[in-house]
Amino acid sequence: MKLLATMAAAFIAVLSPTTAAATEPIAEHVILIGLDGWGSYSFEKADMPNVKNLMKEGSYTLSKRSVLPSSSAVNWASMYMGAGPELHGYTEWGTRVPDLPSRVTDEHGIFPTVFGLLDRQNPDAVIGNIAEWDGIRYVCDTLALDFECVVTEKPLNMSTTKIACDYIKSAKPTLLNIVYDEPDHVGHGAGHDTPQYYAKLHELDSCVAEIVRAVKEAGIFDKTIIIVTADHGGIGKGHGGKTMQEMETPFIIAGPGIRKGHEITESMMQFDIAPTIARIFGLETPQVWIGRPVLSIFRQP
Repeated sequence: MKLLATMAAAFIAVLSPTTAAATEPIAEHVILIGLDGWGSYSFEKADMPNVKNLMKEGSYTLSKRSVLPSSSAVNWASMYMGAGPELHGYTEWGTRVPDLPSRVTDEHGIFPTVFGLLDRQNPDAVIGNIAEWDGIRYVCDTLALDFECVVTEKPLNMSTTKIACDYIKSAKPTLLNIVYDEPDHVGHGAGHDTPQYYAKLHELDSCVAEIVRAVKEAGIFDKTIIIVTADHGGIGKGHGGKTMQEMETPFIIAGPGIRKGHEITESMMQFDIAPTIARIFGLETPQVWIGRPVLSIFRQP
């Protein structure tokens, strides 16, 4: 009985929102676009007019830091889970099952994610995940999703964009996570900071433009916040280390209630993204999250 009581108390603790109470929502929809391997070092040279226009129309930082190691699964997990690897347990590039026991788990058996929080607190929310890398599905809480697609059809970036645009227009999702497995592959092949890398960024910029257009065609543009960010950067033909080229990634956010032309000056970590999305939706967040919402991005009423 004591064991059962302890387990029940631990489960309640997971769901107890003692870090941040619910607030009024700021927007009805969030589109989270992730570009795997996009380092901030590239931003000045990159030909990305559509992404840079979102920066102009919203708030941004080029100094968001990855958690260590500066590689994929550990950083996508941190982005969605509001905490670092010491707590959620995903510690390597391709971690699928926590390498360390997650400090807590929710009713879905996973460290609390922003997807799970939204699903639990707003059962009517429509939540989707579209990714080119199947590793994403192990860190985003698939049981909280209404739609999931791991894209395999070539060319990947164009296929992902089409699927995302069709889904936005048909489902008008409350939260949609879109992950491009680029420019990471180009970074591993041709190398970071190469003409091929910048060509891929230019291509991805057109994908972002298509997604923004789909939001407008869906009739939800004035109710939607769009975020463009990354898991890590890179140097040479790799990543995972402790250089700033690997650690610093952009965070750009635009939409209703977001300050325009605002540079985020406070420190921002990968695990601050989930609490920021939670704040947009007015969600309560669990005590185990160590990330904080970036409050300076929100316009004062």
